[in-house]
Amino acid sequence: MSGTSEGPAPATEIDRPNVTESEITTSPRAESPPPSSPSSPPSPSYRSVFTAAPLAMAVVDRGGTVTGANTALATLLGRDPETLAGAVAADLVDLASDARVWHAYRELLRGRRAGLHCTRRLKHPEGHTLWVRVTVTPLPADDEGVLLSVADIGDHRELQAQLRHLRMHDPVTRLPNRTLFLERLTAALEAESYEESGTGRIGLCYLDLDGFKAVNDTLGHRVGDQLLAAVAERLTRCAEEAGRARTGTPLVARLGGDEFALLVEDSTGTEQLADLAESLLDAVQAPFDLSGRRLSVSASIGVVERHAAGTTPTALMQAADTTLYWAKADGKARWTLFDPERNASRVTRQALASTLRPAIDRGEFALEYQPLVGMEDDRVHGVEALVRWHHPRFGTLTPNRFISLAEEDGSIVPLGRWVLRTACRQARDWQVEHPDEPPIFVSVNVAVRQVWDSDLVADVADTLEETGLAPHLLQLELTESAVMGSSGRPIEALKALSDMGVRIAIDDFGTGYSNLAYLSRLPVSVLKLDGSFVRGFQYEERAAAPPNPADEVIVEAMVQLAHRLGLTVTAECVETSAQATRLRRIGCDTGQGWLYSRPVSPDRISELLGTPGVQAGVGNP
Repeated sequence: MSGTSEGPAPATEIDRPNVTESEITTSPRAESPPPSSPSSPPSPSYRSVFTAAPLAMAVVDRGGTVTGANTALATLLGRDPETLAGAVAADLVDLASDARVWHAYRELLRGRRAGLHCTRRLKHPEGHTLWVRVTVTPLPADDEGVLLSVADIGDHRELQAQLRHLRMHDPVTRLPNRTLFLERLTAALEAESYEESGTGRIGLCYLDLDGFKAVNDTLGHRVGDQLLAAVAERLTRCAEEAGRARTGTPLVARLGGDEFALLVEDSTGTEQLADLAESLLDAVQAPFDLSGRRLSVSASIGVVERHAAGTTPTALMQAADTTLYWAKADGKARWTLFDPERNASRVTRQALASTLRPAIDRGEFALEYQPLVGMEDDRVHGVEALVRWHHPRFGTLTPNRFISLAEEDGSIVPLGRWVLRTACRQARDWQVEHPDEPPIFVSVNVAVRQVWDSDLVADVADTLEETGLAPHLLQLELTESAVMGSSGRPIEALKALSDMGVRIAIDDFGTGYSNLAYLSRLPVSVLKLDGSFVRGFQYEERAAAPPNPADEVIVEAMVQLAHRLGLTVTAECVETSAQATRLRRIGCDTGQGWLYSRPVSPDRISELLGTPGVQAGVGNP
């Protein structure tokens, strides 16, 4: 036992430094006892009871010195009974090492407190640790001092430790469970854990088994549990091997289901985590022999490695969960490192998805129009309507940022309906504003989901009737991959629209099926050549890079075949006059691109309609 009678004695009570080793309960200040006669030695009967009592006790005077102790206390502390009398009580049970306990004890000796209860960890003379519960209470007479009693609570603490172990460990794999894992993670991210020593970094491998559900469903949960236990053993071996190579063994935990985690404190960088992830993949992919069955599974792992400062358990786990999802989405049986840029894109995507539908009602969308120019006369024959989202947080967004989201959640239907009506109304307005000019058509992009999830034919018919636009002045664009191979309702809708007089165009032609024979069975009137074909023409002006004759041969062949099928051809991404000249020479009907104009506001299109011809750059702002 250690301690002195004169330890720290602060004027005011302070926080205890170690809760695990010392718990203190004090009672309010007791009322002063009534006056009593001068004390006299305890009666023989009282002393015999005190001496023979099974509870370890000692009488301590107001100066803190033991005036008497029973045999039980001597036995408990491993001391000779004769050496207890005259000893400093605080030294016997280590009351001075904890500032708060020491202060309370001294206040009690001065008569300012009515009691003290605390838990102490003592070193027994034989070398083992002794956990005791210390209770100090005043004796009836002031000058008799206080009664110190000490109870051995080792068995109780051992039971508590066993219960905690059961509560903190998974019964199937015997690994730490999610509760203990998060406890360790939280402790590792506390400043005092990494500021004084170590690398100041932390790493996490978040692992999920591929195909585990199939094992459970086909072979039963008993075999599934055996597989989990076998996986846990392999992960533990990997962690131990990693610990031998570097300082510190990663903590392996089962977080639930078929999810495991390995926590690497004092990580040395992503290379260390990558090596660990590779070893985990190899360990899991090796076949398992379970009860005469040979099973094979794989794992997907999300890897996160970063500075401990500035991160939180929640942030680290969210990053790991996101990265594990990426590993699954990228094909499984692999590990993926957390990418802040990819995560930022995901967060932005989620933010856009959650606000897309309300944005339609709030009027955050607008249309810009890009001219479709005749290759022979350089006049605007039509325009393509391109939707823009004026997002209050992310600024103006082009369709590639949100159309796929709209298709996923179905909001493409109300958005597409709004685009159709707005574009048709604008085309009719231009016709009214320029009665002496040939009317231009408007081309509107349509997603296949609009055909499946809404009555597109009815929507178009209602819009044309409402706006007064002639059907032949409306062109609907669908991507090649969406139309080719379609059957049933989409084809029926396209035929009905074509019968109505609406023109159907195939966008990005040449990037998908490119089946011109199939086009003969579809109600298509326009092909829009993908820009990748046209961009090959632009090198004609560069002496160091002569044009590839194959580019022109391919485009010319497609144009000729399209014309034989009665289709017109529009070339996208026309950027130079040289490209326009070559496209005109091979018979392309219409051009679209920055040579003529970028997407612009309706007012700018109205200005272009009043010009005799569209020259290079005329339509650019």
